[in-house]
Amino acid sequence: MTDPNTRTALDQSDSRLRQDQGVAGAIRGFIDRVRSGDLGILPVVIGLILIATVFWSLNPIFLAPNNLANLLFDAAAVGCISLGVVCVLMLGEIDLSIGSMSGLASAILGVVWVRMGLPVPLAILVALCAGAFMGFVYATMLNRFGMPSFVSTLSGLLAMLGLQLYLLGGTGSINLPYASPMVRFGQIYVMPAWFSYVLAFAPGVVMLALGLARMRRRAAVNLSNPGGVSVLLVKVAVLTLILLGAVHYLNMGRGIPWMFGLFVLLVVIMQYALTRTKWGRAMFAVGGNREAARRSGINVNRIRISAFMLCSMLAALGGTLAASRLASSSQQAGTGDVNLNAIAAAVIGGTSLFGGRGSAWSALLGVIVIQAISNGLTLLNLSSSLRYMITGAVLAVAVIVDSLARRSRASHGRA
Repeated sequence: MTDPNTRTALDQSDSRLRQDQGVAGAIRGFIDRVRSGDLGILPVVIGLILIATVFWSLNPIFLAPNNLANLLFDAAAVGCISLGVVCVLMLGEIDLSIGSMSGLASAILGVVWVRMGLPVPLAILVALCAGAFMGFVYATMLNRFGMPSFVSTLSGLLAMLGLQLYLLGGTGSINLPYASPMVRFGQIYVMPAWFSYVLAFAPGVVMLALGLARMRRRAAVNLSNPGGVSVLLVKVAVLTLILLGAVHYLNMGRGIPWMFGLFVLLVVIMQYALTRTKWGRAMFAVGGNREAARRSGINVNRIRISAFMLCSMLAALGGTLAASRLASSSQQAGTGDVNLNAIAAAVIGGTSLFGGRGSAWSALLGVIVIQAISNGLTLLNLSSSLRYMITGAVLAVAVIVDSLARRSRASHGRA
């Protein structure tokens, strides 16, 4: 016979469990996570709403479908660079040469394709190999000689800038064939409307399938499913409606650029690698505690090499996309605010500067914020000096938010 006190405790436990089920329980859980410092994408969403509201009130063209399509075209190149930055930031490292690497890749594309007359795929491959080599050099300097990545990548920044100027020669620029598919990919090509609608349904279908599979696995080992199917269906419905609305609105103008679609595909692949593979788990482990990761059997040096090589390769890819967008390889490629925007996008999206926390979605969300600010300021005809200062201020705010979130998580952990 069950003790009355035990029966009461079980009844109370069952009651709390039922309360945690459903949409209301999911909302309470979300509020608890925010209070504990796990802000997720909340700062980015609030920031985008504020940015859109301010710029739309100052210039209604900002939210016009064609302007948003141009924004996505511009975001793809910087987004690819930022995606690589996420890899090194997760290890608590930094790469300050990403802008110069993208500029050098742009110059390599122009020289190999236009001056030497070789096929475009080969030119892109050479640029990517140059990026992989530089990433390997940075990681080797860190692993073998203990040279801080801040110093090695700063040296690489100067070296690659000089090599870029050397390759471009006295003219300082190489014009890419405007009628080529490469340039049209960066300036004109957009997805067919029907295809973009199909893609809008895809994330919801994947989320539903993965959610149901996870629930079955938890049920098989007698674990509860907080929220249940109802919360999963609500999430799927909200995500699908938002994507369908965005696609419909963009298709009222030019549509969704293929170049931005390529960037999103890379984000999905990277997110899968970070969350579903042994390599991804090792990345989080090394970024969280390098010594503990080493003692658990993770090859820290190899993880560093992979991260820096990926970062430089994606910077090179971003440089080739930027060249196709501008239809030229010039001395200005990779200079200016490219470094700032790429690093700021990763941090604003939620990747920690202190390592151990981040995701590929950080690059996607962050670059949309950065590009929205740049696009809005350009529509207002503000000077470059003001754009730099405002973007720098946004980066500072993102770092402060990250630091406060870390402090809040630490305090809750001690409690």
